[in-house]
Amino acid sequence: MLELMNHSTSKSPLRLPTSSNSANTSSLAGSCIDKSFSVPFRHRVWFCDDVFEGSETGCVSSILKECFADFDSDATPDTDPAKVQIWIDDQIADANPQWVDSLQQAIGAMGHLRLVGPAERIVGGEECKIDEAISERILERINDDGLDRRSYIVAVGGGAVLDAVGFAAAIAHRGIRLVRFPSTTLSQGDSGVGVKNAVNSFGKKNWKGTFSVPWGVVNDYALLRSLPDGDFVSGFSEAVKVSLLKSTEGFVSISESAAAIAAREEAVCRAVIEQSAELHLLHITEGGDPFELLEARPLDFGHWSAHKLEAVSGYSVCHGRAVSIGLAIDVLYSVRRTGFQLTDAARVIECLLQLGLPVWNELLDSNQSEILGGLEEFRQHLGGRLTVTMLADVGHPVNVHQIDHEIVSEAIEVLGNLHRAATAAKEAEGVFCVADFLEDVF
Repeated sequence: MLELMNHSTSKSPLRLPTSSNSANTSSLAGSCIDKSFSVPFRHRVWFCDDVFEGSETGCVSSILKECFADFDSDATPDTDPAKVQIWIDDQIADANPQWVDSLQQAIGAMGHLRLVGPAERIVGGEECKIDEAISERILERINDDGLDRRSYIVAVGGGAVLDAVGFAAAIAHRGIRLVRFPSTTLSQGDSGVGVKNAVNSFGKKNWKGTFSVPWGVVNDYALLRSLPDGDFVSGFSEAVKVSLLKSTEGFVSISESAAAIAAREEAVCRAVIEQSAELHLLHITEGGDPFELLEARPLDFGHWSAHKLEAVSGYSVCHGRAVSIGLAIDVLYSVRRTGFQLTDAARVIECLLQLGLPVWNELLDSNQSEILGGLEEFRQHLGGRLTVTMLADVGHPVNVHQIDHEIVSEAIEVLGNLHRAATAAKEAEGVFCVADFLEDVF
């Protein structure tokens, strides 16, 4: 259970004045009602491989029964079935038509639910967060189908689709139940288990958004098998990130398994995704700041430059690959400013490269002033003074409130040279050692 607490001091209830004399009126005008209260939440995430296993016998899986259980309603047997609306990334729908059919059949087999129509298709990727017409279309369909706060909106897709559909679900009727089926490695290990949703506006990523705990999240590994290799590995940058923040053992495990992950060995990949999801979930539920009311956003380590790089590229650089580059920049910055060991920075960069992820992009050179401008957007997104998470050690984050632009520029230059040296070594079928390279130039 996720609990929020307003730590204000409780005051006694006000007594209404018995007359309208000026003294009482003046007293009332200077009074204050100040009550603390808690808001309980449940955050449920299931992991499986084929959530419809056994459905050919006409049975609905226990996961789906639990996920769509009406656990906090006063519904009775004669209550009308809850309406269900499905939104799915069009590429996922094309790649997994049987999975989509099974989902619709499973919902139709549950007597307390009523599917309002066939699954609605939605363009995936950042486009669905940029195009305001898409958000309006989702809201119009919610209205046209007469969904209410007891209804369910099911979102199947990567982080962008979950964001766009989740934003609409959160603002319609001040919140309709959202069930997520993340379909990418990144969303299964990170964004799909989070409590945020947003769309882009004013040329800025995630400018419009809310915090809203999903009704349920089902991480079905079967959805990942249709992903192209590049998309599959890109999501593991977030797994690297959260392990650097939260778990020395977790980072070591990913580093040692990087080649196996790149080769898509399922047992290894599933374990890392589940570890990443659990670390993110523990931060949300036990970290003391699930809705980011404080000044720091530690889960956004490596993100200040990543978000801006995405925008500068016109979102041709996807989030996972941008985060990989952002991590490389920030671990080198941490070496210069917060005592992070160069050997550990080399291990991080080596891990990213073995995963098949980038640590540099040419846009960093040609748009460096715009990238650095992302720091102010990062500050505005949270408010107050600039607070950026860096590393003192693996598993030991530290916040800084100023960023030295010259050190960032140095890190970008070093990563550009490292990229070129590593590429040359690969083309020559030679050996490239990140640790030796960094020791010589950094």
